[in-house]
Amino acid sequence: MEVINTIGRRKTSVARIYMTPGNGEITVNSRTIETYFPFDLHRIVVRQPLELVKENGTYDIKINVDGGGITGQAEAARMAIARALCEINEEHRPALKKEGFLTRDPRMVERKKPGRKKARRKFQFSKR
Repeated sequence: MEVINTIGRRKTSVARIYMTPGNGEITVNSRTIETYFPFDLHRIVVRQPLELVKENGTYDIKINVDGGGITGQAEAARMAIARALCEINEEHRPALKKEGFLTRDPRMVERKKPGRKKARRKFQFSKR
């Protein structure tokens, strides 16, 4: 097996991953996953697809993430890893799809409209 290259997106975050057979090392933007994602929740989110199909510790993953916040980046990486696992073994697809790891979350930030303070918030009304 050669290098598997996939992409995942969430909000404005984009994650590109390179998956190779190895011993389970995950690097994010040339840093370890522990230093890049300091909260346990984000590390758990990134590893969810691997644990679901029991492939944890089988592949080395190099992740390049850009844009958005830390949660969006973690969820984009999760989607990219799930897509890579489907490329490696098509039998993983039903389990990953059932958990929703292969579905792109379409929710985005609503744009600010003219004459408003934010997307929907109006300026405060003053009677006098």
